[in-house]
Amino acid sequence: MRLTNAAVGDAQTSGFAWGVLTDLVDVGSRMAGQEGERAGAAVVRGAFERAGARNARIEEFEIPGWWRGDSSLTIHEPRERVHDGHQDVLALPGCPSGEATGRVVDVGDGTDEAFRRRSDELDGAIAMASSSTPEDVDRWIHRMEKYVTAAEHGASAFVFRNHLDGSLPPTGEVGYHERPGPIPAVGVSCEVGKRLARYAEEGCEATVSVDCRNEPTTSVNVEAAIGPDTDEHVLLTAHVDAHDIADGANDNGAGSALVAEVGRLLARDDVELDRRVRLVTFGSEEIGLWGAYHCAGTTDLDDTKCVVNLDGAANSRNLRVGTNGFDSMASVFSAVTNDLDATLSADDTVSPHGDQWAFVQEGVPAVMVSTTSEQSGRGWGHTHADTLDKLDSRDVRDVAVQVAEAVARFAAEEVETPPRTRAETREAIDEGYERELRKGGRWPYDDLD
Repeated sequence: MRLTNAAVGDAQTSGFAWGVLTDLVDVGSRMAGQEGERAGAAVVRGAFERAGARNARIEEFEIPGWWRGDSSLTIHEPRERVHDGHQDVLALPGCPSGEATGRVVDVGDGTDEAFRRRSDELDGAIAMASSSTPEDVDRWIHRMEKYVTAAEHGASAFVFRNHLDGSLPPTGEVGYHERPGPIPAVGVSCEVGKRLARYAEEGCEATVSVDCRNEPTTSVNVEAAIGPDTDEHVLLTAHVDAHDIADGANDNGAGSALVAEVGRLLARDDVELDRRVRLVTFGSEEIGLWGAYHCAGTTDLDDTKCVVNLDGAANSRNLRVGTNGFDSMASVFSAVTNDLDATLSADDTVSPHGDQWAFVQEGVPAVMVSTTSEQSGRGWGHTHADTLDKLDSRDVRDVAVQVAEAVARFAAEEVETPPRTRAETREAIDEGYERELRKGGRWPYDDLD
């Protein structure tokens, strides 16, 4: 163990991380490029300073911003009904303002095959897809891909329905780097979606109306450092922004609080680090990974030994690591959880989802660390219900110990984390994810094609 018994004891008795998390959720909306995100960044900078990190600072960069207005879904046939207000219907960030009336066509899970089966019906229609991904599909199908596919088939609007019960409409980015997107889009609850699906079997006509703004603005990253002032460094990251409808407790206030807490533990006098650890919380993850791309573009990646990115890492104490095929990093997490008698699940798929992707695409060893729960899919994330009461401070403490020990080992001189070339990474990407990246304007390998 690189952590001392005293450091582990400190982690298990401290309220530091929970206090930072509480301060973040109490900010309210931390939507990218808006005042709440800046307030959250100020909370994190203060936490870095109290944790004993040096040179805590906020760095600003430009982004394409999005502001929510009022949206509605009006059903005309076969039964008249109006859904409005944020508890009923939510615009999806990155879509344009607009109104569209048409028949509702349910494309189920929104796979390519589902769209092909209904392609003759989609021109001018309102396409509705579930947030679920079928079990027989070997990758997660992102809402943005379903949205763009709907537009490509001629749909005039898009409805994204939650597949989890609870009367919670989901939100989430659809514009990405081609924003604003081509058609208005809204999220509705599972229950509203099921009603629409039932009506669609009879023949359903509806109107989707979205009021929003797509305008340039600025976002912020927060950075500090601990350990020796070496050129080679380990990056420990999370994103501080959250969608404007909820507190963003697990996604991703907890990740930002954990970065500060791990930094505090590793800054202790009785913990030795061989390499510098950079603590960074990114802005604008939820609308296109802009903070991570800014950091990657202003960092000497040859000096970046590896990246540990925390996202949704507090809904249990059971770690899940998306390794992106970096076996050396997977081995460290496996050893840590074995030594701590903790559980670990891992996935080696090269995934473009999460801030670590800005580094993975360049061949830098990088993983996403989250936690697993019994809920399927995203769970409470991207809904009004992502609140502090869903989390447990004991889980936060256990995750902090596991991540701190892993980061300390990555910073050790004897631990190697071999990079890949960009060409090797390009070849490792699943064909489906390649299609998604191209549709979203995020394909980074035009120079290799």
